[in-house]
Amino acid sequence: MACYNLFLDDFRSPMSLKTTLAWETVRNYNEFTRIISSRGLPDFISFDHDLCIEDINKQEGFKEKTGLDCAKWLVEYCMKKKLPLPRWQVHSLNVEGKKNIESYLRSYEKSCNK
Repeated sequence: MACYNLFLDDFRSPMSLKTTLAWETVRNYNEFTRIISSRGLPDFISFDHDLCIEDINKQEGFKEKTGLDCAKWLVEYCMKKKLPLPRWQVHSLNVEGKKNIESYLRSYEKSCNK
């Protein structure tokens, strides 16, 4: 595993999260997938759900990928590479989005431990 932590959030920074490892901050799905594809899995990921300003999301035909899309991509990546998920947390203020990401990742972890 690579020696970095990954912070997924469209505008916040990981200042309040204390760790000895460096934080890499990514703002959207494309940056999330790009950094993991190039550097490998981080030691820890902190997820936000909403990754785009709401007004932009309301543009007709525009659908920004969310933290849940990133979690789904991460699971596919780990399955293909036969790797365990890195440690993770969800810091999103979107209660429903937070539950969805946590549920998805926990479900995958449970299926791996059978």
